[in-house]
Amino acid sequence: MEATQYPSHWEADVVLADGGTAHVRPIRPADADRLRAFYSRLSAESIYFRYFGPRPKLSDREVAFFTNVDYVDRVALIATIGTEMVAVVRYDRVGPAEAEVAFLVEDAHQGRGVASVMLEHLAATARERGIETFIADVLPANMRMTGLLRQVGYTAQSRFADGVVRMTLDLTPTETSAEVTASREHRAEARSIARLLTPGSVAVIGASREPGGVGQTVLRNLLAADFTGPVYPVHREVRAVAGVRAYPSVKDIDGEVDLAVLAVPADSVIDVVKECAEKGVRGLVVVSSGFGETGPKGRARQDELARIARAYGLRVVGPNCLGIANTDPSVRLNATLAATVPGRGRVGFFSQSGALGTALLQRVAQRGIGISSFVSAGNRADVSGNDLLQYWEEDEATEVILLYLESLGNPRKFTRLARRISRSKPIVAVKSGGTTQGVPIGHSASALRLQDSALSSLFEQAGVIRVDDLIQLFDVGQLLACQPLPAGPRVGLVTNSDALGLLAVDACVSAELEPRPPVNLGAAAGAAEFGTALAGVLADPDVDAAVVIYMPPIPGDATSVAAELVRVSREVGKPVLATFEGQLGMPPELRTDPSTLPERGSVPSYAAPEEAVRALAHVVRYALWRKQPQGAPPELDHLDTAAARALVTDALTSRSPEPEPAGQDTPEPSADRLDAGPVEIDATGLLACYGLTVWPAEVVATPDAAVAAAERLGWPVVLKAADPEAAKRAGTVRLGLTSAAAVRQAYADLAGQLGADVVLAVQRMAPQPAVPTVVNVREDPAFGPVVSFGLGEVTARLLQDRGHRLAPLTGEDAAGLVRSPRAAPLLFGEYGYPPVAVGALEELLVRVGRLANDLPEVSRLDLDPVLVGESEVVVLGARAVLRSPEGPRRDGGPRRLA
Repeated sequence: MEATQYPSHWEADVVLADGGTAHVRPIRPADADRLRAFYSRLSAESIYFRYFGPRPKLSDREVAFFTNVDYVDRVALIATIGTEMVAVVRYDRVGPAEAEVAFLVEDAHQGRGVASVMLEHLAATARERGIETFIADVLPANMRMTGLLRQVGYTAQSRFADGVVRMTLDLTPTETSAEVTASREHRAEARSIARLLTPGSVAVIGASREPGGVGQTVLRNLLAADFTGPVYPVHREVRAVAGVRAYPSVKDIDGEVDLAVLAVPADSVIDVVKECAEKGVRGLVVVSSGFGETGPKGRARQDELARIARAYGLRVVGPNCLGIANTDPSVRLNATLAATVPGRGRVGFFSQSGALGTALLQRVAQRGIGISSFVSAGNRADVSGNDLLQYWEEDEATEVILLYLESLGNPRKFTRLARRISRSKPIVAVKSGGTTQGVPIGHSASALRLQDSALSSLFEQAGVIRVDDLIQLFDVGQLLACQPLPAGPRVGLVTNSDALGLLAVDACVSAELEPRPPVNLGAAAGAAEFGTALAGVLADPDVDAAVVIYMPPIPGDATSVAAELVRVSREVGKPVLATFEGQLGMPPELRTDPSTLPERGSVPSYAAPEEAVRALAHVVRYALWRKQPQGAPPELDHLDTAAARALVTDALTSRSPEPEPAGQDTPEPSADRLDAGPVEIDATGLLACYGLTVWPAEVVATPDAAVAAAERLGWPVVLKAADPEAAKRAGTVRLGLTSAAAVRQAYADLAGQLGADVVLAVQRMAPQPAVPTVVNVREDPAFGPVVSFGLGEVTARLLQDRGHRLAPLTGEDAAGLVRSPRAAPLLFGEYGYPPVAVGALEELLVRVGRLANDLPEVSRLDLDPVLVGESEVVVLGARAVLRSPEGPRRDGGPRRLA
């Protein structure tokens, strides 16, 4: 392969508007024949719109000119599907920060959103090369081109002269351009999943006559579910499988094939994928194993599977997955290995585990919970939970989303999507242990090493209900699927057992709910008594939800009691839960219609009161989160982002060695890329650009220098260890020094403690009383910038009592972050501490979050300590470390598949 001189992140797989995929990359000299073939397929009209006249053929000179670019002043990107070029976009610099731009899309692929996604990528590459403005000359009749440039969301101007419309595009990202990109991403990814879940026909490749074989199992499940379209078994040797005509290959099938399920040996999958692409298959489910779960060799095979499939326009579920299902009566798809699929319901269910998927579906069915659709992603080579979130957000049949996650492929995108979707549809996620696929939950492969509590904080920020196990996943899911959200934490209790009522009260208190005194009806209570008591409890304005406990010592008329509970609960918009004879799930007698799956108004039952209360507590917290204003990062004064960027660039440029030359085989950054090594920068100047002041301090090496510094700074002063690591040790600070003699004595004490060559710092004493806190920022490769906050007390540090939020922070995020550590009450006047300036602290966190979001080069920022006093916040120490990013953040820049 020829040497290339462009950054590797300029290549990307993208999802088009219709749900198909394409590969975007810079053009290369070796693309000459590909360009000629592409040009030969263009219509005369497309050529006329591009060149303002007829040009039936490109000359060799023109081909050489178009395919040889410098990736700085002249850049061209192409889109390929399979081996064919289907589009090309390019810019040519005409001024220091200005470039002319042109587009050409093959007629067969116009209207698929190819040009819009390529414009995003070209604009991003242009900004990297210092270009701020695009200019395009467009014929007035070329409405698609003018519409594209006007709808992208950038600031656009146009003027008409000499029969041509000249359009000027300011490439500075705007809120509108970000919204346009997010909206297009959402629609494209949702449609790509819809193509998988609503196929008109299915081929099962590898369906054999062997009883219990993987392929035959999928085939029989498809047939048993009464799939509404044709099903085609594919086997190279047999004529029929399960009584259905078989075909030697997918290419031999007479009709169209929308979805192919692959159950062939792993080393045959790539060849089958190419056959499916030639046939025009729109999506793949790979149930075959032998990929990433087997080690490095299998992982390489898995990466090749994803690369080939995406290159040919296909999305892939799997490999090593259970399959997919859609209970829509117009589809009735069960392309899984599970014979039991729950009936129609309102829950969308995503499971990364293939092996666990069958058991999960059985549990869902046993509880009587209906599902709208189910996807088991297995090794998640392509389709992930993020894709399903996009689909379920639009799917009217899905009201609740359940996720079993072993890893997060793009955590920052997950948080962004979940934060938006959780406003209308609850998302419940169960944590799991590590995995070889993606970024394990709670075990990020980054330098930050986000712990389990950190990930919980990020889920909380996004409104995701995170539970500890599968039992809780279904406990919470069945409540959300059938009952309304509670207005608050106040819980009414109706019971026929004193002991169980007291257990429910204790469970409420432990879950930070507010229980009302239980209404004990006695062991002999029947339907009338339970109905009257429940109606009374629900009518109380000081009750937001009710838990009913029906555990008669002698079996009674349970059916009548259940019917009464359902009747009463449906008349009031408050959630009702039950412990009904120890049954688990949605028993028929507690449904609005016992002959069907549960509908809204059915009452979920739990094996014990504690389990009901635990599920309710999760939903209460979610409902309270949903009531909070969505918020947006606030406008801040005293910001100088340009100056901050200049400081960062100067620091990296002046102290970074020259990069290595580009490699021969892999696209590498061009020679102007900065080195990725860490560089420490003066944090005081950087923070000043964001309106934050670091309390002045002077580093000293002798007692006399310490006294002189104290005279300059003003009394009283503090003497402390200057080294950040030494400063973490107890007893390395001397406070309230008011004289030269006191400074000299403190210097001698610290030198004796830390060594004669110790380096100390003198700082003016901050106002007291105050609560010490710590603010940190880490640029995580998976999550992006993460802001952490905790108290500075030794115990809080040892226990890692911190909260975490993704930057940028809204005002609500900052308020939640301040209150997230367990020691947060110390900031609000409890345990003898004075109330402090929490508002000023929240503003500091917002400013730090803005800095972290604006400057991806800041890999680490530590503000330690930050003293929060009664009227102000004082930053006593700050340290910043830079590192040149290898490319845009995982959820930054133009649209791309992870």
